[in-house]
Amino acid sequence: MDKRVMIVDDEPDILSSLKTVFERENYDVVAVTNGFECINEIEKGFKGVILLDLMMPEMDGWETIHEIVDRGLLKNVAIAIITGKGTKDYQKMSLLGPYIFDYLPKPLDINQLLSSVEKCNKYFYSRNN
Repeated sequence: MDKRVMIVDDEPDILSSLKTVFERENYDVVAVTNGFECINEIEKGFKGVILLDLMMPEMDGWETIHEIVDRGLLKNVAIAIITGKGTKDYQKMSLLGPYIFDYLPKPLDINQLLSSVEKCNKYFYSRNN
């Protein structure tokens, strides 16, 4: 089973830290800074788990999920939200929640994050194989 994760966050320190964490766990890591780059990577063939920040300039996490769904790209990915936003947006969750595997608040608990991504990864591969 391939272990792939895409980290989508506009904070360079978070991208760098999470990239290091997942590479140590033998994940193939793609790190991008916004929703447009995320969509582009999926269209280029990325398959796996996406850790998606909600609060980003240009295209936020909710808009990114909406685009993934609208473009029919959901089959190849499993999405987990990582966010510093204190409370869930229940209106958006009611619309886009079915496409989200997990919702993890920042600051991230690395053990919880790794566990969630591992579960998400297993779910993704069981669904697609």
